[in-house]
Amino acid sequence: MEGGIKVTTKKEEQVRVLDLFMITIGCATYAFALVMFNIANQLADGGISGVTLILRALFHIDPAYSTIIINIPLIWIGYRFLGRRAIIYTLYGTVMLSAFLWIWQRVPMAIDLHHDLFLSAMAAGITGGAGSGLLYRFGGTTGGTDIIARIFERFRGVPMGQTLLWLDIVVLFASLIYIDIRHMAYTLLCAYVFSRLVNFILSGTYAAKGVLIVSTETQAIVDEVMTEMQRGVSILHGEGGYSHQDRPVLYIVVSPSELHDLQMIVSELDQSAFMTIFDVNEAIGEGFTYERPSRNSFFKHAR
Repeated sequence: MEGGIKVTTKKEEQVRVLDLFMITIGCATYAFALVMFNIANQLADGGISGVTLILRALFHIDPAYSTIIINIPLIWIGYRFLGRRAIIYTLYGTVMLSAFLWIWQRVPMAIDLHHDLFLSAMAAGITGGAGSGLLYRFGGTTGGTDIIARIFERFRGVPMGQTLLWLDIVVLFASLIYIDIRHMAYTLLCAYVFSRLVNFILSGTYAAKGVLIVSTETQAIVDEVMTEMQRGVSILHGEGGYSHQDRPVLYIVVSPSELHDLQMIVSELDQSAFMTIFDVNEAIGEGFTYERPSRNSFFKHAR
């Protein structure tokens, strides 16, 4: 930070081909869900997409066009609050979403769910959530309410999540103009599934377990974990709240299948050890996103 202004590096502002490719896939998937499930079964949506569905129902305006029309002033307003890469990704995502909305509406294909609104809501939530999650994971956005939320956060101090929630509520209530309560109920189911899937994709696809251990047999546990499990161990420096004595705290990250082995090691070496276990949404690095070294090189590195 310099003078209260966030300074971004050239690396942070680089536009990557992989990002653009994945944003394209995300937009195509989200647009597919919107056309084949939401529009086909009269399910509403939140945000700008929900507004385009209202305009379609009332004035027969193609969402492919209204998406661009509505986003142009929003992107222009939000230009000063977005970095170079963010504005490029936003423009690209908006154009791609409009393009795929136009394409999917003209593809002679229909998915027959036997008019089952439950199946339709689930399919819309899963497919749309997968597309949006992919879009967001690679830094993309389709503009719209995201830009409005950023402006409110900057000038009013309102968290983005809170603004997005209220905007979605307003749009969903406005959607009662063209859908009934029954369809609205299934739209809410769709929105719930959608949000859960987006959160799942954004939080990482490789879950792990983090473990903090306080023990009098610290070194023995470290040796056993590194020898038998070939996992790295970090030794943190803690202090007893009552005794104010220095206490080493071990921090270990393992896969869920290895958790039982770790518990057995600690139990055998120190039955009075204190352990806390918590979820790690994503683990990146040796043994998780790429292979661990061979046993010999592991010990060499550990020394």
